[in-house]
Parts: sequence; C-alpha cells; structure tokens
Amino acid sequence: MRKASDSYRACVARSTAAEGRRERLLKAADTVHKAGQALREAAADRSLHDLDAKDFTVPEIAGGTFVDWVYGNGIQTVEGRAIRDELMAAAPNERCPLCRQGTVRQLDHFMPKSLFPALCVDPLNLVPVCERCNLIKGNKRPDSAESTLLHPYLDRISHESWLDARTIHDFGTVQLRFFVSPPASWGATLITRAKNHFMHFELGKRYAIEANRVISDITYGVDRQRKRGGASMVRDYLQEQAETRLAVDINSCEGVTYRTLAADDLYCFGPSTRVSPSSVVPQ
Repeated sequence: MRKASDSYRACVARSTAAEGRRERLLKAADTVHKAGQALREAAADRSLHDLDAKDFTVPEIAGGTFVDWVYGNGIQTVEGRAIRDELMAAAPNERCPLCRQGTVRQLDHFMPKSLFPALCVDPLNLVPVCERCNLIKGNKRPDSAESTLLHPYLDRISHESWLDARTIHDFGTVQLRFFVSPPASWGATLITRAKNHFMHFELGKRYAIEANRVISDITYGVDRQRKRGGASMVRDYLQEQAETRLAVDINSCEGVTYRTLAADDLYCFGPSTRVSPSSVVPQ
C-alpha cells in the first residue's frame, strides 16, 4: 500500500496554479503527512474512535474545498487514477470486503472525508466497496471501540470461521437465519464490533436471500438424490458442496448454507420443499 504522502503528492501533481491553488496544496503537505501518522497510530492502538475531527482539517483551506481539489479533481488525473485502480484491484475477485457479496464499484472513506478532509486520499482510509455498502455506511464514524465497523485492512479475520446459520422449517418451507458465531480467540470488543458490523450492513438479510437462491436452485437435484439414495446421499452431496466452497472461503455464504442444510435431518430426509423470495428470514 502506498504511503499517505505519496498518494497526496500524486493527487496534487497536476493542480492548477490559478488562485494559488497549487502553492496552497503543496503547503498543506506537512498537515496531510501528520494526519496520516495520527491515523496509523490510532489504527495500531485500536483507537480510531478517539480521533478528533478538528485535528484533521487543513489550515486556510475549507474542508469541502480541500476535498474537491484533492480527491474530487486529483483522483481523476492520470496519477490519481493509478492510485484508485490499485485500491480497487486489491479486493479479491472484486468482492466488497464489507458485505462479501456485492461487486466493488466505489471507494469509501472509512473516516468520512467530510469530517476528516486531511485523510481524503490516504490509502489506509480508502476502501473499495459496493455501491450499497457505501450508501449504508454514509458518513458514519466510530464513536466508541465497540461501534467501530470492521476495517478490511486492519481487521483481518477472514482466516477464522465466524459465520454460521441455522435452519427454520415453517409451513413447508426451509429458511436459513445467519448470525455471527465468534471463535474462542476473539475478545469481547471484537465480538461486539463484528455483530454491530453484521447488523449495520444488514448481512443477515443479504445472506438469507443468497441462501434462498441456493436452496431453490438445488431443490430438483436434491429431490432426485433423495429418491435414489435417501437422506444419506443428500447429506453426502451437501457436505461435498460445503467443503468445496469452504475450502476457498471459510466464511462463504454458500458454503455455510450447504453445511447447515447437511446438518439438518428434516431437510435431508425430506420431502424437500421449495422456497419463495417472500420466505426469507431477515436478521
């Protein structure tokens, strides 16, 4: 990841000299550098919620103006686009790291640029996200350790299994309810943060919709397997599908869906039932 100072220099390199803009932006470089250091120190201490917005303004340049000049204009230059492209390409398979479902389309400012203008082109503060997550997050900033949303660069939890689900049978339909099942190694603050993140981005509902699609897609095949080999053949199939997906992503929504269905005797023995979009259970 580029340094904050390198990103800033790239985004102001082609600034116009009119109205002294270039000179004023170059003069602000030291402020931006110190802001980047403060962000990194807070990130290391897990104290992003303690950052004071007034310490991230730029002297003699209004916050909105500074953001327009540096991010609005600068990110569109050749040098700025190179930084944007690097950040967008960092998301594996173009998947939004906040929801793990949507396709990245935009850059989100983890610490809102409207409140922390000096961080508007800091790579640590720019996260590739899908349009939906960017809209939901808005200008939300952490006001406590527990309310701090998960940061994809700082909270690397993808190697641990934390997503789980349970089946609900109701009027001939099978539904899944997803939830955070934290590993024993997590502390109380991380657990609370993960659950708040899950609720804030409505991940329970989104994953239930995806599970609903999976169940609908496999209904015909599961019915055939059940007739040929009974519940054991259905369970073997579901477990194989779960293992295949969870081997790639231990928290795969599809993988958890197959794993949960495989563990459900009522689903495996049948009779299998079809589900409609209206049967989705929101978190």
